Amino acid sequence: MATFTTPGISPEDAAAVSNTLQERLSALNDLHLTLKHIHWNVVGTNFIGVHEMIDPQVDLVRGYADTLAERIATFGESPRGTANAIEKDRSWDDYTLGRDSVQAHLGALDLVYVGFITSHRDAIKSVGEIDPVTEDILIGQTAELEKFHWFVRAHLENYTGQLSTAGATSEAQAADQAR
Repeated sequence: MATFTTPGISPEDAAAVSNTLQERLSALNDLHLTLKHIHWNVVGTNFIGVHEMIDPQVDLVRGYADTLAERIATFGESPRGTANAIEKDRSWDDYTLGRDSVQAHLGALDLVYVGFITSHRDAIKSVGEIDPVTEDILIGQTAELEKFHWFVRAHLENYTGQLSTAGATSEAQAADQAR
Protein backbone atom coordinates (compact mmCIF):
# COMPACT_ATOMS: atom_id res chain seq x y z
CA MET A 1 0.00 0.00 0.00
CA ALA A 2 1.18 3.51 -0.78
CA THR A 3 2.60 5.76 1.91
CA PHE A 4 0.75 8.74 0.39
CA THR A 5 -2.24 9.36 -1.79
CA THR A 6 -4.16 12.26 -3.24
CA PRO A 7 -5.87 14.49 -0.64
CA GLY A 8 -9.37 13.40 0.31
CA ILE A 9 -8.90 9.77 -0.76
CA SER A 10 -8.12 7.11 1.85
CA PRO A 11 -5.22 4.75 1.15
CA GLU A 12 -7.73 1.88 0.86
CA ASP A 13 -9.85 3.75 -1.67
CA ALA A 14 -6.73 4.81 -3.57
CA ALA A 15 -5.65 1.17 -3.79
CA ALA A 16 -9.11 0.10 -4.99
CA VAL A 17 -9.23 2.80 -7.69
CA SER A 18 -5.63 2.05 -8.69
CA ASN A 19 -6.44 -1.64 -9.12
CA THR A 20 -9.32 -0.76 -11.44
CA LEU A 21 -7.12 1.70 -13.33
CA GLN A 22 -4.33 -0.87 -13.67
CA GLU A 23 -6.67 -3.26 -15.45
CA ARG A 24 -7.81 -0.44 -17.74
CA LEU A 25 -4.17 0.61 -18.33
CA SER A 26 -3.34 -2.91 -19.48
CA ALA A 27 -6.46 -2.95 -21.66
CA LEU A 28 -5.49 0.39 -23.23
CA ASN A 29 -1.94 -0.83 -23.87
CA ASP A 30 -3.36 -3.94 -25.51
CA LEU A 31 -5.86 -1.89 -27.54
CA HIS A 32 -3.14 0.41 -28.84
CA LEU A 33 -1.08 -2.60 -29.93
CA THR A 34 -4.12 -4.21 -31.54
CA LEU A 35 -4.95 -1.03 -33.44
CA LYS A 36 -1.37 -0.75 -34.69
CA HIS A 37 -1.43 -4.42 -35.70
CA ILE A 38 -4.60 -3.78 -37.74
CA HIS A 39 -3.00 -0.67 -39.25
CA TRP A 40 -0.08 -2.78 -40.48
CA ASN A 41 -2.17 -5.75 -41.69
CA VAL A 42 -5.23 -4.26 -43.37
CA VAL A 43 -5.40 -4.70 -47.16
CA GLY A 44 -7.83 -4.32 -50.05
CA THR A 45 -10.50 -1.87 -51.07
CA ASN A 46 -10.53 1.29 -48.93
CA PHE A 47 -7.11 0.35 -47.55
CA ILE A 48 -5.71 3.89 -47.34
CA GLY A 49 -8.79 5.40 -45.72
CA VAL A 50 -8.89 2.77 -42.98
CA HIS A 51 -5.10 2.67 -42.63
CA GLU A 52 -5.12 6.43 -42.01
CA MET A 53 -8.27 6.33 -39.84
CA ILE A 54 -6.59 4.01 -37.36
CA ASP A 55 -3.45 6.08 -36.63
CA PRO A 56 -5.31 8.84 -34.73
CA GLN A 57 -7.01 6.12 -32.72
CA VAL A 58 -3.62 4.64 -31.84
CA ASP A 59 -2.30 8.03 -30.74
CA LEU A 60 -5.35 8.80 -28.63
CA VAL A 61 -5.36 5.40 -26.93
CA ARG A 62 -1.64 5.71 -26.12
CA GLY A 63 -2.37 9.09 -24.55
CA TYR A 64 -5.22 7.58 -22.54
CA ALA A 65 -2.85 4.92 -21.20
CA ASP A 66 -0.44 7.65 -20.12
CA THR A 67 -3.25 9.52 -18.35
CA LEU A 68 -4.30 6.44 -16.40
CA ALA A 69 -0.70 5.55 -15.51
CA GLU A 70 -0.16 9.05 -14.16
CA ARG A 71 -3.45 8.85 -12.23
CA ILE A 72 -2.25 5.61 -10.61
CA ALA A 73 1.01 7.35 -9.66
CA THR A 74 -1.00 10.27 -8.24
CA PHE A 75 -2.53 7.79 -5.79
CA GLY A 76 0.98 6.75 -4.72
CA GLU A 77 0.84 3.43 -6.53
CA SER A 78 3.14 2.08 -9.24
CA PRO A 79 1.59 1.69 -12.71
CA ARG A 80 2.66 -1.42 -14.60
CA GLY A 81 3.07 -0.93 -18.34
CA THR A 82 4.90 -4.08 -19.33
CA ALA A 83 3.85 -6.89 -21.65
CA ASN A 84 3.71 -9.13 -18.59
CA ALA A 85 1.24 -6.72 -16.96
CA ILE A 86 -1.01 -6.91 -20.00
CA GLU A 87 -0.94 -10.72 -19.85
CA LYS A 88 -1.54 -10.76 -16.08
CA ASP A 89 -4.46 -8.34 -16.26
CA ARG A 90 -5.97 -9.81 -19.44
CA SER A 91 -9.52 -11.14 -19.23
CA TRP A 92 -10.00 -10.99 -23.01
CA ASP A 93 -8.68 -13.04 -25.91
CA ASP A 94 -5.74 -11.92 -28.00
CA TYR A 95 -6.53 -10.45 -31.42
CA THR A 96 -6.12 -13.23 -33.97
CA LEU A 97 -6.44 -11.76 -37.47
CA GLY A 98 -3.28 -11.28 -39.49
CA ARG A 99 -3.11 -9.86 -43.00
CA ASP A 100 -6.74 -9.57 -44.03
CA SER A 101 -9.27 -7.38 -45.79
CA VAL A 102 -10.47 -4.01 -44.59
CA GLN A 103 -13.93 -5.41 -43.91
CA ALA A 104 -12.62 -8.42 -41.96
CA HIS A 105 -10.48 -6.26 -39.69
CA LEU A 106 -13.25 -3.73 -39.16
CA GLY A 107 -15.66 -6.54 -38.33
CA ALA A 108 -13.28 -7.92 -35.72
CA LEU A 109 -12.48 -4.41 -34.44
CA ASP A 110 -16.20 -3.82 -33.92
CA LEU A 111 -16.21 -6.61 -31.32
CA VAL A 112 -12.95 -5.38 -29.79
CA TYR A 113 -14.55 -1.97 -29.22
CA VAL A 114 -17.75 -3.52 -27.84
CA GLY A 115 -15.73 -5.39 -25.21
CA PHE A 116 -13.42 -2.51 -24.45
CA ILE A 117 -16.15 0.12 -24.10
CA THR A 118 -18.27 -2.19 -21.95
CA SER A 119 -15.31 -2.75 -19.62
CA HIS A 120 -14.53 0.98 -19.47
CA ARG A 121 -18.17 1.65 -18.54
CA ASP A 122 -17.90 -0.99 -15.79
CA ALA A 123 -14.81 0.81 -14.47
CA ILE A 124 -16.75 4.11 -14.45
CA LYS A 125 -19.36 2.47 -12.20
CA SER A 126 -16.66 0.96 -10.00
CA VAL A 127 -14.81 4.21 -9.27
CA GLY A 128 -17.70 6.67 -9.45
CA GLU A 129 -18.65 6.87 -5.79
CA ILE A 130 -15.05 6.68 -4.60
CA ASP A 131 -13.40 9.24 -6.87
CA PRO A 132 -15.38 11.48 -9.22
CA VAL A 133 -12.16 12.85 -10.74
CA THR A 134 -11.14 9.40 -11.98
CA GLU A 135 -14.75 8.79 -13.03
CA ASP A 136 -14.61 11.97 -15.14
CA ILE A 137 -11.36 10.87 -16.81
CA LEU A 138 -12.89 7.51 -17.74
CA ILE A 139 -16.11 9.13 -18.97
CA GLY A 140 -14.16 11.43 -21.30
CA GLN A 141 -12.13 8.53 -22.65
CA THR A 142 -15.24 6.44 -23.21
CA ALA A 143 -16.95 9.22 -25.17
CA GLU A 144 -14.06 9.41 -27.65
CA LEU A 145 -13.75 5.64 -27.91
CA GLU A 146 -17.47 5.41 -28.65
CA LYS A 147 -16.95 7.93 -31.46
CA PHE A 148 -14.14 5.80 -32.94
CA HIS A 149 -16.39 2.77 -32.60
CA TRP A 150 -18.99 4.64 -34.63
CA PHE A 151 -16.35 5.31 -37.31
CA VAL A 152 -15.68 1.56 -37.49
CA ARG A 153 -19.37 0.66 -37.55
CA ALA A 154 -20.07 3.15 -40.34
CA HIS A 155 -18.06 0.81 -42.59
CA LEU A 156 -20.10 -2.20 -41.47
CA GLU A 157 -23.57 -0.71 -41.69
CA ASN A 158 -25.91 -1.01 -44.65
CA TYR A 159 -28.45 1.59 -45.78
CA THR A 160 -31.13 0.15 -43.44
CA GLY A 161 -28.88 0.51 -40.39
CA GLN A 162 -28.06 -3.19 -40.03
CA LEU A 163 -24.52 -4.18 -39.06
CA SER A 164 -22.83 -6.96 -40.97
CA THR A 165 -21.45 -8.16 -37.63
CA ALA A 166 -24.85 -8.44 -35.92
CA GLY A 167 -24.99 -11.47 -33.64
CA ALA A 168 -21.28 -12.28 -33.92
CA THR A 169 -19.80 -13.62 -30.70
CA SER A 170 -16.13 -13.78 -31.67
CA GLU A 171 -13.73 -11.67 -33.65
CA ALA A 172 -13.31 -14.48 -36.20
CA GLN A 173 -17.07 -14.76 -36.65
CA ALA A 174 -17.42 -10.96 -36.98
CA ALA A 175 -14.60 -10.92 -39.55
CA ASP A 176 -16.29 -13.70 -41.55
CA GLN A 177 -19.65 -11.92 -41.48
CA ALA A 178 -18.09 -8.61 -42.52
CA ARG A 179 -16.17 -10.02 -45.51
